[in-house]
Amino acid sequence: MNSLLHYLIPMMLVVGAVAFMEWFAAWSHEHIMHGWGWGWHKSHHEPHDAALEKNDLYAVVFAAFSIALYFGGTWLWPLWWIAVGITIYGVLYFFMHDGLVHQRWPFKYVPRKGYLKRVYQAHRLHHAVKGRDGCVSFGFVYAEPAVMLRKKLQDNSRSFPTSAGEDQNQCPSGH
Repeated sequence: MNSLLHYLIPMMLVVGAVAFMEWFAAWSHEHIMHGWGWGWHKSHHEPHDAALEKNDLYAVVFAAFSIALYFGGTWLWPLWWIAVGITIYGVLYFFMHDGLVHQRWPFKYVPRKGYLKRVYQAHRLHHAVKGRDGCVSFGFVYAEPAVMLRKKLQDNSRSFPTSAGEDQNQCPSGH
């Protein structure tokens, strides 16, 4: 039994950290990145040719936090396993969001069915709104069905009208 717990507890910490990170990433995307942190995130909603964007600083912040947890894990072992979960989430984010959705790798792949198509569509619908208000689908690994998101977009269009004069919130859909 003790041997089982030796493996089960770290595994639960890793899986729990990955699940928590999806919740936290969605929350921070909606409330920080589309709120007071729009200054960095706006670059992600604008077309550009550069390999990096100001929004990538969020990944640096999350990576620094994970590194700090690895360091803290030398004294308090559960922190190390939590850092592993955050790192796994970062890898998932890199492949799902930067790679699959935004094609920030040297080849193009657009999923035609299943889970990957759902994630792809959800994030494309996130970028269907000009500006930071009225967006839907803030998660990166979990995605509601496109039908539900289209309805939310429709409802949001009545709540968040956009005008050409809202320079700080302007962002073309697409990227």
